[in-house]
Amino acid sequence: MEPLSLRLFFTLTVLLAVLFSAASTAANENEITKHKATESRDVVEEKKLRVQSLKNSSAAAERLEDALNKHAIDNPEEIASMVDESIRNSTARRNLNFFSCGTGNPIDDCWRCDKRWYLRRKQLANCGIGFGRNAIGGRDGRYYVVTDPNDDDPVNPKPGTLRHAVIQDRPLWIVFKRDMVITLKQELIMNSFKTIDGRGANVHIAYGACITVQFITNVIIHGLHIHDCKQTGNAMVRSSPSHYGWRTLADGDGISIFGSSHIWIDHNSLSSCSDGLIDAIMGSTAITISNNYFTHHNEVMLLGHSDSYVRDKQMQVTIAYNHFGEGLIQRMPRCRHGYFHVVNNDYTHWEMYAIGGSANPTINSQGNRYLAPVNPFAKEVTKRVDTGSSVWKSWNWRSEGDLLLNGAFFTSSGAGAAASYARASSLGAKSSSLVGTLTSGSGVLNCRRGNMC
Repeated sequence: MEPLSLRLFFTLTVLLAVLFSAASTAANENEITKHKATESRDVVEEKKLRVQSLKNSSAAAERLEDALNKHAIDNPEEIASMVDESIRNSTARRNLNFFSCGTGNPIDDCWRCDKRWYLRRKQLANCGIGFGRNAIGGRDGRYYVVTDPNDDDPVNPKPGTLRHAVIQDRPLWIVFKRDMVITLKQELIMNSFKTIDGRGANVHIAYGACITVQFITNVIIHGLHIHDCKQTGNAMVRSSPSHYGWRTLADGDGISIFGSSHIWIDHNSLSSCSDGLIDAIMGSTAITISNNYFTHHNEVMLLGHSDSYVRDKQMQVTIAYNHFGEGLIQRMPRCRHGYFHVVNNDYTHWEMYAIGGSANPTINSQGNRYLAPVNPFAKEVTKRVDTGSSVWKSWNWRSEGDLLLNGAFFTSSGAGAAASYARASSLGAKSSSLVGTLTSGSGVLNCRRGNMC
């Protein structure tokens, strides 16, 4: 073959090879493009499925919330379990340094870390747990600033007074302009959808009548010193802008809850009243009593009107993160009928007993710290009031994960080992070791603008 022809042959061969490689590459790229397009469609479909799944989950959650949003919960064990889950989640976040100020107390960790809490006061209404978790108080209303501590006329209260605020027919979030001591001439009869928020001021309701929550719903009472409450009554008192009426003798409770629902009592300091510090009776339910500091009182808390008043079977109360402190004697609480979840409280003082009851109440004690008194005859946490063992042995009273100190003992009864209790309760002994931290902020907090509470 001629040299020129040979060179031409090699050139054509190389050219054909290049063209074949280019065609192959284009085919591969086309296949890759098709594959990517298929993958893209798959991703889009997967995203659509995820979105639909989220929508379905959201709808299911809304249906669950609707089912639970009742005055009395059909399955109180479910709420006890929800409280346990809140505690575990909050404690886990604290261990992971999720909150720089977190204590593991799920109520406090919900709002106390915010230095601008005073601009977002109503966030508190989203922080409730337990049976009273749906109490929104005055969240959906305007702020009302109390400027006048006087209570000159219980029938015609002046604008700017606490009494004028609480009787209004509309939702209100009630705050205080400055420190004040309010001495009430007659019971402070509240209306529905009210929050009394004492944060940022040193507010005492003392030396006169105190607070009555009667036949209403959705009340939050937070950040008050309530003490030295006296018997009052046999007088006219206004309960709404359009109604006032004759009030018979009041017992002198710090807070009296009567036929009411969705009530949350949080971060108050209560002591030295004529009757109970907190009493809930006459079919009241959906109540949470949390983060309070109780001192210097005999009969601390009564939950249930009488053994014969069977409407209190619907009563459901969560008692959480409270400190039962110096100078207390009994009833922390004293229960009748209903269902009572006593969780992560610190019992450092009692003289007779801590928790008592009659008329077959269900008492679920979890993760509390019970420090018995020196008296060798007062070591028992529990007391069945005026009832023989043949009757109370079937009552459901249980202790789970409680820390019993200085000889304290809890007498359990009923179906304490039943599977239903196991499903509802999983707090465990570790939680009782955290009680000191969980309750370290009990009582009225020192909240000042620009600082965390």
